[in-house]
Amino acid sequence: MPEPDLRELLDFATEAARQAGQITLQYFRTNVEVDRKADDSPVTIADRTAERKLEELIHSRYPDDTIIGEEYGDRLGKSGRSWIVDPIDGTKSFVHGVPLYGVLIGVEIEGETVVGVINLPALDEMICAAKGLGCTLNGQPTRVSQVEDLGESLLCATDFESFDENGKGDAYRNLRREVRLVRGWGDCYGHVLVATGRAEIMLDPIMNVWDCAALLPIVEEAGGVYSDWNRDRDIRGDGAISTNGAIYEKVMSKLAVS
Repeated sequence: MPEPDLRELLDFATEAARQAGQITLQYFRTNVEVDRKADDSPVTIADRTAERKLEELIHSRYPDDTIIGEEYGDRLGKSGRSWIVDPIDGTKSFVHGVPLYGVLIGVEIEGETVVGVINLPALDEMICAAKGLGCTLNGQPTRVSQVEDLGESLLCATDFESFDENGKGDAYRNLRREVRLVRGWGDCYGHVLVATGRAEIMLDPIMNVWDCAALLPIVEEAGGVYSDWNRDRDIRGDGAISTNGAIYEKVMSKLAVS
């Protein structure tokens, strides 16, 4: 069987994210029971059921691929291709009935992340990208903003206290003083806002690989710049920073990253 091209992988990931998103909506705003994982982060039946659906779909279509998921860990394959999934990025928002959560799928081939899909099912927004194919929002091309001045920029973050908790509080405050507006539109939603031109900066001081895998191709294909706090283009690095690209160097300077 020939290797699938990126368009095929993107189309499949988009459909898988759509189906998983439909599962999450069945539980959204239903007072779903919340369990606690070993790290005290929340998890629900919606997370687990949606990830099982993703695993089922991927394994059926690409049985030799690795699947890396937040809830059930790694299922190793031998193809050199990995599907990195987060069934509900933003579980805290989800359990509070806030629609700013997403289904995330990233595809990594031999260490390079080449496909990213984020489905925001409660907002009816689907953001898709693949290397060299651009980025779309609900099927239409989307791009980052052209803002070049920090003083005109919108900065998003998930949890403001987490900057201090992870040793990045001073850096964050140094940048915050320079921007026009700060909003706590967090998790994947903040990165989506950057990729779709509705914000200029999104900061996360700490991330897991399933949080990041979809973000890198989406932000880059939309014309932005994605990196960790060490300037590395790394989905397994130190946190995550998405920018519109035009202000990336100014952002990193204010964060005192050299």
